[in-house]
Amino acid sequence: MGERKVLNKYYPPDFDPAKLPRARRPKNQQIKVRMMLPMSIRCNTCGNYIYKGTKFNSRKEDVIGETYLGIQIFRFYFKCTKCSAELTMKTDPQNSDYVVESGATRNFEPWRAEDEEADGLKRKRESEEMGDAMKSLENRTLDSKREMDILAALDEMKSMKSRHATVTVDEMLAALQRTSDDKEKRLEEEDEALIKSVVFHNSNDYVRRVRDEDIEEEEEVAQLSNGHVGTSSSSPKRQKPSKEPPGKATDALTKVSLDESGKQGNSHGGSAKPNPLVRISVIKKPVASDPKGAAEPEQKKTVDSNANSTGGLQSLCQSYGSDGDDSDQ
Repeated sequence: MGERKVLNKYYPPDFDPAKLPRARRPKNQQIKVRMMLPMSIRCNTCGNYIYKGTKFNSRKEDVIGETYLGIQIFRFYFKCTKCSAELTMKTDPQNSDYVVESGATRNFEPWRAEDEEADGLKRKRESEEMGDAMKSLENRTLDSKREMDILAALDEMKSMKSRHATVTVDEMLAALQRTSDDKEKRLEEEDEALIKSVVFHNSNDYVRRVRDEDIEEEEEVAQLSNGHVGTSSSSPKRQKPSKEPPGKATDALTKVSLDESGKQGNSHGGSAKPNPLVRISVIKKPVASDPKGAAEPEQKKTVDSNANSTGGLQSLCQSYGSDGDDSDQ
């Protein structure tokens, strides 16, 4: 299977490279290259700023008659990105930089000014020491004095630091460990205090919330229990009233009246006072053998029961008994 990208080409056996015709190029032929702008410049035609790193196509040529220590200098032609004006620059191997020739000006770069100033002072000193030995001795003496002053200041700073740094590394680590332990202990104490502050239902400090309905029910039970002396004194627990509705409206009144009558009877030593709301009726049974003798005990029973009742019931029973006697006669 043939290769998709051919890397090796076929040369016939009778191939002779000397027979190939050579194209003669001009001495200063320009070559198209793509490069990036090595510095920030400003176009003199439109005032557009072209920043460092801008890519563009340029034409490169050799600068005839200009070299630096045998190094060839090149010139580049490129166009402004806004007005398409032609700009030129060339290499500067002496300073390892580029120089703008025409069409634009280089922006101010403060680090370049500092470097140029330092280079100027260095060249000036070299030129002075070249023909004067005393000047070079003076310069070396100044340099040694400056170095000694720097070393003395450095030693003073070290001694000052050693005086202030009384804490060793081990002591510092121990202090940090103590601080972390104290912090953990404080957090544990706060957690324990929070847990103790929480009151659970099964604890002794738990206070049950009393609702309004419970208070009303307890008041009703207290009112009802006031009528039962034995129940209120003997049982410490309060009994809740029965929530079952009565069958009739008069049943509740009858029950209350009976309870009151029982209370009064117990308090007076067993003599029961009849309730005025209870009506007692006596039914007479007919006796065939001795109607007169049977009527007498019935009359006595009626009189005894009416003696304990109220005045109205007693008169009613007496009148009923008198009627019975008249009929028997």
